[in-house]
Amino acid sequence: MKEPESTMPFLQHLAELSSCLKKSLIGIFVCSLASFAWSKILFDFLTAPLFEHFEKVELIGTGPAEAFIVKLKVALVSGLIVSSPYSFFQIWKFVAPGLYKNEKRYALPFVFGSTLCFLIGVSFCYFVIFPYAFQFFLAEYQSIGIAPTIRIGEYLSFCVKLVLVFGLVFELPILSLFLTRMGVLSHRWLIDKGRYAVVVIFVLGAMLTPPDVVTQVLLAVPLIILYAICIGIAYVFDPKKVKADSPA
Repeated sequence: MKEPESTMPFLQHLAELSSCLKKSLIGIFVCSLASFAWSKILFDFLTAPLFEHFEKVELIGTGPAEAFIVKLKVALVSGLIVSSPYSFFQIWKFVAPGLYKNEKRYALPFVFGSTLCFLIGVSFCYFVIFPYAFQFFLAEYQSIGIAPTIRIGEYLSFCVKLVLVFGLVFELPILSLFLTRMGVLSHRWLIDKGRYAVVVIFVLGAMLTPPDVVTQVLLAVPLIILYAICIGIAYVFDPKKVKADSPA
């Protein structure tokens, strides 16, 4: 196993990071621009879980430009999701110079795995979290006898925040795999810190989600499950264990 090919100076690292960020932003911009033509369809898709439970809800706009801004936000979110494989590839290009030569061949699995985990997180939020959350919110409206009228801007901010948070949170298995292979993380350390992790998870749930208990718990529970998955990944891909199990 050869050492990484070169050691970049700090300024060169910054230049490489800047280049990768610019390319990622260009990819997001291009995909967002293409998605703008489909913003009405995307908005209908994003509001479908709401109307499934809030059948008589009225969505309102409170500013002359709010509808246009909502379409821009929907297109931007779509661009972020569609361009995610390209963005993950740029992340790989940034970290690749610091990897061993035999580790650089994992570019395709990294991009595929990262994209898959991100899309699973987004889908989990849309198909699992939204129905439970809206069902709970509707029951709360009914309990006090108020007919809901919801601003499209507030609704979109709520949905986008949750979707992106769940997409990023589901990247934890990929992150744990990398840290384990680098020798920074181990399954024993994760098990020892499990009790603290649960507390941190619920604190993060409160910070990353809207101020209600339901969405906080709905984020915390998958995080705990992902933490357990990370322990399993750290155990399976422990460098010492892999080296011991591999043939001479």
